[in-house]
Amino acid sequence: MDKIGFIKKDIYNLECSVNGKLRNHDVELVTEYFIAEQKKNEAFYFKIEGDGHDRFSRCFWADATSRRAYGFYGDVVVFHTTFNTNQYDLTFAPMLGVNNHGQTIVLACAFLSKETTESFVWMFEEFKKAMPGGEPKTIITDQDAAMAIAISIAFPTTFHRLCIWHITSKFSVKLPRDAYNEYWREFQKAIWDTDNKDEFDAKWNIVVTKAGLTDHPWLSSMFDLRESWVPAYARKFFAAGMSSSERAEGSHGFFKQYISRRNSLMDFIIRFERALSHQREKELVADHVDAFEVAQCLLPMPMNKQMATLYTRTMFQKFEQELIESTACFLELKTEDACKVVFNLSERKNWETRVAEVVYVKDSDHASCSCQRFEFVGIICKHILALFRRDQIEYMPEKYILKRWKKTAKCGLVSDANGKEIKDCADPGLLIKRSTMSRLASDVVEDALMSEEGCEVLSETLKSLQVKLKLLKDGPSNNEVGGSSSQTQYMKDPKRVRCKGRLKGVTGAKEKAMKRGIRHCRECGHIGHDRRQCPALNTP
Repeated sequence: MDKIGFIKKDIYNLECSVNGKLRNHDVELVTEYFIAEQKKNEAFYFKIEGDGHDRFSRCFWADATSRRAYGFYGDVVVFHTTFNTNQYDLTFAPMLGVNNHGQTIVLACAFLSKETTESFVWMFEEFKKAMPGGEPKTIITDQDAAMAIAISIAFPTTFHRLCIWHITSKFSVKLPRDAYNEYWREFQKAIWDTDNKDEFDAKWNIVVTKAGLTDHPWLSSMFDLRESWVPAYARKFFAAGMSSSERAEGSHGFFKQYISRRNSLMDFIIRFERALSHQREKELVADHVDAFEVAQCLLPMPMNKQMATLYTRTMFQKFEQELIESTACFLELKTEDACKVVFNLSERKNWETRVAEVVYVKDSDHASCSCQRFEFVGIICKHILALFRRDQIEYMPEKYILKRWKKTAKCGLVSDANGKEIKDCADPGLLIKRSTMSRLASDVVEDALMSEEGCEVLSETLKSLQVKLKLLKDGPSNNEVGGSSSQTQYMKDPKRVRCKGRLKGVTGAKEKAMKRGIRHCRECGHIGHDRRQCPALNTP
């Protein structure tokens, strides 16, 4: 160990030294980086703003790949802020989507110093400027008053869906302990096991009345917001099958493997881009598999084979599962053009037998189901598939095949608001050039390593070549590329801000009590004593 010249402590000291030299130049480096990216590809979009005192306040950016992706998958956006990603405590606010493989993709990113309505409106307005195709159909967020107001201002035609998981997780905190233990299962049935609005309203009111919680303020507020989170109300809006912001939280967990609260803004950008490239690599792998392989069909049916060639592998598996389950649906003819499909909700622990109202007109290829799976997920449900099988319809009508789930979802041109095409790369042959030069360079290095003289010749040649390439890149004037520091007025680095952190409703009294070590009595549910000292048991 004594002979090792570069140990962990040396790395730490070097990092501190580099950070010291870059102090007070962080925003300058980020600005230069964004300008350089824009010169590589003019479709790169960014905006940086100050606080009125020449100090960084917020920024927004989206590269060409993300902007193109929005053109294909911009119907549903998940928005969820996260913290502890940089040394200034700026809020990191990515906007996410879902591609045709069901994978999470990044559509745009922002840093915000404040979580106010004005900050969110600014971000959403920049998002609309950058993205082709207008507003999303649905945006999914947590409960946040400032965010909700901003969405209503910036996206007036977008359906704002609240994360159902965050709402249902608060029942154990907001409700009295006894009421929660006794009636939570009935609340679950009312929320998840109803297909229409009237049925939900009736079940909810019955449970609330039985529990004696008709005047409970939180329950009343959640009932008033039911159109934003209850499946019976919200399922009619397309959301790619998502009812919560769980996908965003999973994405934050992935990116936080690469970043930490000690990162400067420039360090964050570098690490984030590295993580983003790994994420996009998985998408390329999935694209490759779908381009050269066809999924194996479990059911030898023409419709199943048809969808295997059209859908991506992930979406085909979901469709095929619906097709398999359609065989178990019992059809009971109701009228000439309508049917009732009776099915048992095994996925809901057999709470009750339910009836799905399926309206189907064969001549017009029109079908709708009360489960609204097609409207919500974009894949036809097992109930309609059962009717197709009964009437011997062998191939899926084109109107029920969404392009966003097809292998060819990314085919076609994407143009910005000015009608200019957004391309992933400014030079389509760049990857081929890189590959060719990499192989050549590798061969030259291998030849040079055969002798000391060869290594010296190569080293001198590379140094000379590096100088020539730098002159070629910078051009005759140092003031051309990205605006040099002598011409550009850069903002000061941001001050450390005090962010809201996790939403107040997420960390409830129950979690706080557990962190403090406070335990509830198992007998009466109160705190301050345990079962052995419970007054209810020790009363003579």
